[in-house]
Amino acid sequence: MDAREIAKLAYQALEEKKAKDIKIIDIRDISVIADYFVIADGENQNQLQAMRDSVDETLLKAKVEAKQVEGNQKSTWILMDYGDIIVHIFSKEDRLFYDLERIWRDGCLIDPESL
Repeated sequence: MDAREIAKLAYQALEEKKAKDIKIIDIRDISVIADYFVIADGENQNQLQAMRDSVDETLLKAKVEAKQVEGNQKSTWILMDYGDIIVHIFSKEDRLFYDLERIWRDGCLIDPESL
């Protein structure tokens, strides 16, 4: 399974849990750490945890395991590293504070329909 397919599955898993403002950023041309970032935010701790669980379950079914997951049940930023893609799940406040979209603005925003 290639990185685009993994990013699409992560997007769908987040969408299923009503994640807000899901973005996919192609960073292949500007970084070696990953090919894509998938970024989304949720409204409360329960939703953030449901988003995390949904991504993890969906990708495990596709035989894609996380290399590293940072964040626990009380975290307002959860980072899920799947090698070629990195999923960032934020509270709305933390997403605005850390503003990854601005930091990685040299990346290319991907339309999920094109994946």
